[in-house]
Amino acid sequence: MKNDTHPDYHMIKVQMTDGTVFETRSTWGSEGDTLQLDIDPTSHPAWTGGNQRLLDQGGQVARFNKRFGGLSLGKK
Repeated sequence: MKNDTHPDYHMIKVQMTDGTVFETRSTWGSEGDTLQLDIDPTSHPAWTGGNQRLLDQGGQVARFNKRFGGLSLGKK
């Protein structure tokens, strides 16, 4: 096995958007650096459930049928 193929893991601090800090091991930065997050699970809409766009499925199907309802794919 080759030497020096694995990255250097070290302890860093991660600061969430709400100000909480936790320590973890990472290859980012150097020992003791602080990674400040712009988006994290406490603020991202995918985890908080905010600002979701609901699609009107019935309206889309009706619009599709209006545009392409007269087309036939079968043999005549």
